[in-house]
Amino acid sequence: MDKLKVLFAAPECYPFAKSGGLGDVVGALPKAFPKDEVDIRVILPKYACIPEKYSKEFKLLDIFYVTIGRTDQYVGIQKYRMDGVTYYFLDNEYYFKRPELYGYYDDGERFIYFCRAVLEAIPYIDFYPDILHCHDWQTALIPYLLKEQYQWHYLNTRSIFTIHNMKYQGLYGFDDLQHLLNFDYFPAAMEYYKKINLMKGALYTSDLVTTVSPSYAEEIKDPFYGEGLDGVIRDIADKEVGILNGIDEKEYNPQTDPAIYVNYTRSLKKKTENKLALQEELDLPVTANKPMVAMITRLVEQKGLDLVAAVIHEILQMDIQLVILGTGDPAYENILREVAYTYPDKMRTIIDFNEGLSRKIYAGSDLFLMPSKFEPCGLSQMIAMRYGSIPVVRQTGGLKDTVQYFNGDTGEGNGYGFATYNAHDMLYTLQAAVGLYYDYPELWKTLVNNAAKTNFDWSQSAQTYLYYYKKVAGKLV
Repeated sequence: MDKLKVLFAAPECYPFAKSGGLGDVVGALPKAFPKDEVDIRVILPKYACIPEKYSKEFKLLDIFYVTIGRTDQYVGIQKYRMDGVTYYFLDNEYYFKRPELYGYYDDGERFIYFCRAVLEAIPYIDFYPDILHCHDWQTALIPYLLKEQYQWHYLNTRSIFTIHNMKYQGLYGFDDLQHLLNFDYFPAAMEYYKKINLMKGALYTSDLVTTVSPSYAEEIKDPFYGEGLDGVIRDIADKEVGILNGIDEKEYNPQTDPAIYVNYTRSLKKKTENKLALQEELDLPVTANKPMVAMITRLVEQKGLDLVAAVIHEILQMDIQLVILGTGDPAYENILREVAYTYPDKMRTIIDFNEGLSRKIYAGSDLFLMPSKFEPCGLSQMIAMRYGSIPVVRQTGGLKDTVQYFNGDTGEGNGYGFATYNAHDMLYTLQAAVGLYYDYPELWKTLVNNAAKTNFDWSQSAQTYLYYYKKVAGKLV
């Protein structure tokens, strides 16, 4: 039987361009499928930030133009193959030769261009997919265009849309986008209180909608998590499914990771050496017997920074060290800088996006705090466990699906969690974890071992995706 052909359309992909977990997912998932069953390829914008060691190897396949509004925009298709996966990059310097991936006034136009260019590029790459798998709002126009304008071009192609974060939907004023969409009608599937919602259009027109954890798939049916589209999710519930993300366990492996100080298996002694080296690098008191609590996160309310800010002084009354790495809301950045200045022997705040330092913090920390208000899946808690750092999380979305509360009587569980979004619930849970560290060292070793051996490899999720790919494509046997 012919291989199933799947084309990922995504706005980012590690190691080429990454702003968060989406880039990790798109970078790791295609490599996890059985090569004898699936031919998976990835199509991306060609950003200026793509490292030269990759971009200098890109091969130009062809050039064409795509109409956006009243202008014809250049599209250069470049190809690159790595780790058994073929990648295509759509080159347009006007839209993508910029310092950042997103955050520009014309993001709507940039990704309308990308979506239309993806569909126009398929004949040039000579790869007619059975499944177009679209990731997040930046690709949300593709399922709509496929159904409404390109259905006769790609009769056998079906679309799957994955929600990585419901908060970001591609919501724009109708007048801002109408002249760019090349529709001679109002797209009712995208209408949202007299605005255009690109994600809503994808939810209604794709053949399958997935989210990145089973719990999040249920949560977004509720107004608290649904970000205004909960009614749509309930309406399409028969074609929505939650599939838990994984991590690339070869990429995140303390036995081989070149970024950390000392490689280790599940040896607490070697892990402690990483803590000592990290303390020295961050100019904290060097001590093996004090638990280090870490956060590696965007410093925004979604990640629970309002809870942390509310009880930060109470947290620091414990006999711990606290290390926070991230960037985000200037208000939280300033609060955390100021508190770190007040507690020079107990806390460090690093306002930066630093992949190498993040690995050292995973390896050197004992506890990993992740008190998210909502978390579609979350990868940080999985990475932390891989490195033997115990997650303390709010039980929501993928955090609920991946972190099981440790039971000292049975020795089961891999972390700590709290349910109510409340600063003191978070504080008490963190205090319980710190208490275990100090008072029950043998149980602590059991917990660390449980966390480190939890399997989050992508191969499990890939099999689930493969089932749904075959189902949507009509190829289940």
